[in-house]
Amino acid sequence: MSRPPRGFPPAEANPWKTHAVKPIYANPWFEVEEHQVTRPDGEAGIYGIVHPARIALGVVPLEADGTVWLVGQYRYPLSRYSWEIPEGGGDPDLGLVEEAARELVEETGLTAGRWDRLISMHTSNCFTSEEAVIFLARDLQPGKARPDGNEQLQLARVDLAEAVAAIARGEITDAMTIAALLELERRRLTGVLG
Repeated sequence: MSRPPRGFPPAEANPWKTHAVKPIYANPWFEVEEHQVTRPDGEAGIYGIVHPARIALGVVPLEADGTVWLVGQYRYPLSRYSWEIPEGGGDPDLGLVEEAARELVEETGLTAGRWDRLISMHTSNCFTSEEAVIFLARDLQPGKARPDGNEQLQLARVDLAEAVAAIARGEITDAMTIAALLELERRRLTGVLG
């Protein structure tokens, strides 16, 4: 058996055929569609897709001493407590930095003097079209948090290395948080943090 060449091969054409799309459910946060499809293997099937109404936004608040702020809250769908970067939904028609800044103040009370785009991702592309954009916030100033009524939050300021170790121990499981903290650690280790 020969080895495939190194690097990414060209993207393939869409092997799915969509025949009909039926709205199933909608609320202010997302809608669910059922697609009647022909699968890549030629068999008939259905595919359910969740389309969020807002873009997912995350913020890594980084202090000058290398510590980051995390938010702890109980996540109802998981039935467990979760430590995460500040995150939430933003209106895609408004400025993403402004929406991320609003989320940062709501959850932590912090405001930032410097904003850099850290990473973009699709959170779970097997069933949702959700796109996430995560920012790095620096030059932080404290203030009063204003959490939403459905949020009961705790704040923790931890060394970046400790947060990365918590990922390795399985104590941080939120996908956006893992991606953001590992990208921040990669930048720190390679000297491109800036």
